[in-house]
Parts: sequence; structure tokens; C-alpha cells
Amino acid sequence: MAFQSFYKQEVVPKLTQEFGYKNVHAVPTVTSVTLNVGLGAGIKDAKYIETAEKTLTRISGQKPVSTKARKSISAFKIREGNVVGMKVTLRGKRMWDFLEKLIKVSLPRVRDFRGLSSSAFDGQGNYSIGFREHIAFPEIRSDEIELIHGLQVTIATSAKNDDESKSLLTHLGLPLKKEA
Repeated sequence: MAFQSFYKQEVVPKLTQEFGYKNVHAVPTVTSVTLNVGLGAGIKDAKYIETAEKTLTRISGQKPVSTKARKSISAFKIREGNVVGMKVTLRGKRMWDFLEKLIKVSLPRVRDFRGLSSSAFDGQGNYSIGFREHIAFPEIRSDEIELIHGLQVTIATSAKNDDESKSLLTHLGLPLKKEA
């Protein structure tokens, strides 16, 4: 069963019962998933930039956009307009496929995984996950790795608050830790 149909058939009824929504369209859903790589120390290294671009292309299936510095910061040796990162925004079928892969394949592959923090919500129902190493994704073969870099995954939802978003992501299967 496709992950989007799992959402419609399994998650929507649970959320409707839990929060008492009167309309199916009021039920929160995932609107987009953004993958982001900050270049950091590798900002001057063309090979590092190329590796980050290839990684995002492989993981997401679409070409990343480079993010540029909005202003100069001399302490970090960054000039306005320099490439400081790469990002990809997924929507529609690619987003649902990526979410399924993230929940069922990538997160279980993370070393010493004990669940995701419940405090990574931003107050508007969006959730961010940081990966120290990009090798958790199945598209990255360990024998081809030259440079290891981290990446951030942000899941944007239509939820009005963190409680609705937390419930949505938990019902989708995201392994959130229980806060004590």
C-alpha cells in the first residue's frame, strides 16, 4: 500500500477521532519535506560542494538548489552571494515516497538510534531531524563515500500547533521518544 493511501485510510480517521475534526480537509497533513546540507567548513572546497550536490540528488531524486549568503560575515570569511548550502524541497508523490523510506529504512539504519526528540517541533507544527552522517540513506553506498557530511530534514505540516503535528507524525510511524 502506498504511504499516501495509508495516511488517508489509517491516519485520517485516527486524527479525526482524536481531535474531533468536522471536515476531512481540516485534518493536518504533510505539506512538504525539505532536505538541507550546510556546507560549513567545506565552503571553499569544490569537491565538498559537488559531493553534497550528488548526495542530495541521489537521496531525493531531484536536483538541489544552492543557497547563498544574504550578507557578508567576516568572522566566518563569508561574502554576500557565496554558496553556503544546498537544499531540495519535496512535494506530492516524491514527498510521500521519501517519508516512507525515511521512517521504514533510514531511521532504523542510524547507529545507536533510540528514537527522535519530541522537542524538535518549531511551534507551528513543523519538525526537523538532523543527521550527523548522510550514510543512513539506502541510496548512498558505503564503498563510494569520499566525504561524510550531515544533513537536515524538515517536515512541514498543515497542523496548527505542535500537539496536532506530533500526533500526525506519530500515527505515520515516526519514532518519537516519550518525554518524561
